[in-house]
Amino acid sequence: MARLRRKIDEYLIEWKNSKDKMPLIVRGARQIGKTDAIENFAKNNYKHIVEINFALQKEYKTIFDDGFEVDTIINNISIINNEFEFVPGKTLIFFDEIQDCINVATSLKAFNIDKRFDVICSGSMLGVNYKDIESNSVGNKQDYTMYSMDFEEFLWAKGYREEQILDLYICMKECRPLTTTQYNVMMMNFKDYMILGGMPAIVAKFIENKNFSGILTMQKQILKDYEEDIIKYAEGLDKARVLNAYRKVATFLGNENKKFQISKITKGARNREYFGVADWLSDSGIINISYCMEECALPLGGNYNPDNYRLYFADTGLLIASLDEEAQDDLRKNKNFNTYKGAIYENIVGDMLVKAGYKLYFYKNEKGTIEMDFFIRDANSLIPVEVKANDNATASLNNLINSNQYKDIKYGIKLCNKNIGFNGKFYTFPYFMTFLLKRYLKEKND
Repeated sequence: MARLRRKIDEYLIEWKNSKDKMPLIVRGARQIGKTDAIENFAKNNYKHIVEINFALQKEYKTIFDDGFEVDTIINNISIINNEFEFVPGKTLIFFDEIQDCINVATSLKAFNIDKRFDVICSGSMLGVNYKDIESNSVGNKQDYTMYSMDFEEFLWAKGYREEQILDLYICMKECRPLTTTQYNVMMMNFKDYMILGGMPAIVAKFIENKNFSGILTMQKQILKDYEEDIIKYAEGLDKARVLNAYRKVATFLGNENKKFQISKITKGARNREYFGVADWLSDSGIINISYCMEECALPLGGNYNPDNYRLYFADTGLLIASLDEEAQDDLRKNKNFNTYKGAIYENIVGDMLVKAGYKLYFYKNEKGTIEMDFFIRDANSLIPVEVKANDNATASLNNLINSNQYKDIKYGIKLCNKNIGFNGKFYTFPYFMTFLLKRYLKEKND
């Protein structure tokens, strides 16, 4: 099977051709395709490739022991493997699994000043260690956060062409309903995507086999791998507490208010004992955090309560894989996503918003009379985004739009199993069009 196209492919070409490029760090969770993408890029764009994996080739951890000058590092690499060739302007140095060798970060300043060789670093489950990388290499690196495949990449994998995806966007932009065929086929693809998630190996297996055989086993293995990485890399935190929090994400999503409550993780658990745990899981790429806004007003980034949050899986396929066997059977046989109190649809929309470049925020007032799943913004307004597992009433969305109290809100968006429309107050889009929202809102206001 041909290699799956990824959005990072174009980014890496742009990085290589940029005038003032610095060493690049590609960060993200395990098994999302980082190494494959970088190796493919290297093979097609460089005559010489120096690839070092610090998790598998531990002997290379000593290459920084004699200092961080580029020539010293290169000399030490060559002593270990004299087959590597270092030709200025034609060589890519690829440091993989850098969470196992934090000294790489300190070397980036020297490589950035030297400029003879292009450098890409990558690592899984960086977690707290990424803070060390950040402090050691500030101003001398570029960052790219990679995720599992988004829905557009999934459509590419299924063989859909750019113009077919553009047709969806044009309907969105013109507020024109999709044809019955477009809608039904895309919804079918979207339901497959929800069950699969975006892990490249899983998507490739599904496309090759044309069924879900073996998928759940692969997903459960990734969940176990994440637990192993937590045990290995959660330095500075109580690893048992990180595991407890990780294992409870699906449980809290199944609750009515979906709030992540430390006091309910284990008996007697206190907030101060779990300080930094959610951030660690988020930094590692396992989960996405959505913070509760203090009030429905701009700016988003300076208007939230850091102690009131919801946690979502960063890959909805892994959320589904973490559910009980009865739920698995129902979802795979009947595509019944309305179970689990709307959490699956909410998780997939949150996942898609993050992959589109948004941070996640929600709102729930003290009385519980107004609640909104997500908020995004355009150039001059705050936009409430409601996710509906069915097409029932949207009281909170109407209240936010109609009330004079929320001056930053001009209109809203409702995501559900329904075709494109606008009722004068909010736009309705099918879930699967969430990946187009950022482009839509930008061009809507241009």
